[in-house]
Amino acid sequence: MILVTGGTGFVGRALVRQLVNMGHSVRLLLRPSAQSPSLPRGVPVEVAMSSLRDERGLRAAMKGVRVVYHLAGAERLGLRADLEGVDVEGAQNVAATAAQAGVERIFYLSHLGADRASAYPVLKAKALAEGLIQASGVPYTIFRSAHIYGPGDQFTTSLAGLLRLSPLVFFMPGDGSSLLQPIWIEDLITCLTLSLSLPETTNHSYEIGGAEYFSFRQVVEKVMAVTGLRRYILDVTPAYLRSVAVFLEQSLPSFPISLYWFDTLASDRICGLDTLPRQFGLMPSRMGQNLDYLVSGGKKRRKG
Repeated sequence: MILVTGGTGFVGRALVRQLVNMGHSVRLLLRPSAQSPSLPRGVPVEVAMSSLRDERGLRAAMKGVRVVYHLAGAERLGLRADLEGVDVEGAQNVAATAAQAGVERIFYLSHLGADRASAYPVLKAKALAEGLIQASGVPYTIFRSAHIYGPGDQFTTSLAGLLRLSPLVFFMPGDGSSLLQPIWIEDLITCLTLSLSLPETTNHSYEIGGAEYFSFRQVVEKVMAVTGLRRYILDVTPAYLRSVAVFLEQSLPSFPISLYWFDTLASDRICGLDTLPRQFGLMPSRMGQNLDYLVSGGKKRRKG
């Protein structure tokens, strides 16, 4: 049995679907909520209800579990995010319970740039969570991922949503020169699932990204080209945009980005281009080949 936390999120849904297709039994850990969970459609899974702070609930959820994929995180909630409670304490509780339950391995999805000394809350929280998992005594594999893109992501899809809200001008954080290395969701899922059968990945951390480096400005231009949302790009100080984002998050419940979105653009988030071919025998997809999902209905926009 494989337990997945955060299994209803963007990465979680894709991972669960692939694990089930591979013949694995999967159990999702869902936090109690008044809202109906967005379960992967047409995928047979077990469900366990528990918060990451409920020790008894976590013990019950891990009964018979041999592998845990810990994907749960709070950053997408922006101002409402409890990074300390969900990302840090949550990782500690999951790892401690896994150790007690005799779990054979924990997989954890972190971020490129994770650092305990980081001034950015998300990157600091991810690094603290990594350390807690490594210290738990449970064999682990940690993936520090670049920005992940694909249908329903919180990167390119959110960017397209932001462009739609900005009818004339797109406000660029700084000069848009920070380097990114976007990774296609299916390439990430391949790494996560392939590692199950690779004993040499145990007790290792990997920095993974896509096949190319882009400046954030280039990513914005790619999204504009695919969607046809042409905007004038105006460079604005990140501090000013952060203040605006705080106001818009409070005013618009459906605002497409969170406050922490800007943290991921504060510096370069790249790694070696050869990591996926060298470590996993995988040639990563090129970003320009996989952006049609940004167009309504998944159909390519006609030129002219």
